[in-house]
Amino acid sequence: MHGERDLKTMLRQMAPQLQPGIFVYCCFPDFCLPAGINPICTFRETEGLTAIVERSQADRADVPHVFEAKQITLRVHSSLEGIGFLAAVANVLAKADIPCNAVAAYHHDHLFVPKTLADKAITLLLAMTESDSIDSGAQVAS
Repeated sequence: MHGERDLKTMLRQMAPQLQPGIFVYCCFPDFCLPAGINPICTFRETEGLTAIVERSQADRADVPHVFEAKQITLRVHSSLEGIGFLAAVANVLAKADIPCNAVAAYHHDHLFVPKTLADKAITLLLAMTESDSIDSGAQVAS
């Protein structure tokens, strides 16, 4: 299966789930991960290797980090070719002044939101699943 492509179905079935732990973003200009760092995600940029890691790992390795976040997994198996799903989700969170950093993986999309706003984000996302339209889902955050 290659994932769901229908926007309304993705929104209705997203089943947001708050993951345990606190995650942070680190950058390694030499593109080398230090011992003890086991990232949940990496991305290679010109400036260095970005890694999203559990804060406890970064602290133990004495690695500088930014953006303490909670991870929310949108459990619908969304297609990598789906259109508008993350835009709709990000729009609702933006209207509620919640920063959101998204990672699209093979099966699911994952959101990293400030740890202090994670519960509010979950509440808004759950309200979207109960909405009859994208527009009314966006109004939830108003």
